[in-house]
Amino acid sequence: MNEQPETTPSVTLEEVARLAGVSGMTVSRVLHDHANVSDQTRAKVQAAIAALGYVPNRLAGALATAKSRLIAVIVPSLSNIVFPEVLRGANERFGASGYQAVIGVSDYDLAKEEEVIAAMQSWRPSGWILAGLEHTPRARQILREVRSPVVELMDLDGESIDMAVGFSNREAGRDTGRFFADMGRRRIGYVGGDLSRDLRGAKRKTGFEQGLAERGLQLEGEFTAPQSSSLLLGRAGLAQLLQSHPDLDAVYFSNDDMAVGGLMHCMATGIDVPGRLALAGFNGLEIGEALPLRLTTVKSPRHRIGELAAEQILARLAGQTPPLRHDVGYEFVAGQTT
Repeated sequence: MNEQPETTPSVTLEEVARLAGVSGMTVSRVLHDHANVSDQTRAKVQAAIAALGYVPNRLAGALATAKSRLIAVIVPSLSNIVFPEVLRGANERFGASGYQAVIGVSDYDLAKEEEVIAAMQSWRPSGWILAGLEHTPRARQILREVRSPVVELMDLDGESIDMAVGFSNREAGRDTGRFFADMGRRRIGYVGGDLSRDLRGAKRKTGFEQGLAERGLQLEGEFTAPQSSSLLLGRAGLAQLLQSHPDLDAVYFSNDDMAVGGLMHCMATGIDVPGRLALAGFNGLEIGEALPLRLTTVKSPRHRIGELAAEQILARLAGQTPPLRHDVGYEFVAGQTT
């Protein structure tokens, strides 16, 4: 269990100057990219900034202790309904309390997420919401030093910076693996996008393989691609997987987008689902419910996760001590594709 994090003052310009062995004015000149600074001095200042995790305060022209009424929300994508539903839940709570969410998108890129965090911190938001528990070392340093509450979403498989609201992705994958095995499926495959970026998808795959192993099984074949998940990738991925492993009798997809694409491939090529091939995804999207065959999936309470994240931040801002970890669970939905 996490302990309540200690409040750490933000790194100051003077601390950067002391570490670099220069004056505060020189640090300011480097920050504003003035030409009358030598390359050697500029390198020393930039090294000190990186070592301390310093972020310039663009509100310095106002009160030094000023706090905005903004809540920084950084999500990996807005291209499907998953994170917009989280945002809707959070914004409903923030709006009623006079706070406004400001959105950043990382595109499942931790380096880009770090850039967004640094840019947003320069405006000193009153709270932070981020997807996932994995971040670059500098991003974690910035977030540990902010004087604002931080909530990480959609995952509990790891250590949080401050507070976390979500569920175990590994357990969700594990449940699906055991479900396939208990239904009598024995030749099982996997289709996913870029798991080096979709880290929660990678945890579900690990859990899925653990669930199979508990039943004496293993993946017979898999397809992953160095790109983000989509309907088209799911359709093409299943086609390629079945070309190399035509005897598979079940396939687990990294999410519902991919699984729906896989089902479309089966419908187009006459593959009997679920008689010949069982399919399952993750997220519980509406499109999976609207198909001729309802998709087997794991449904995550995304709107509620957003609400709880906002409530955690508002409670902390009000001087309360909310729980550091909130497990919202998930619902396994056995549909018509298994």
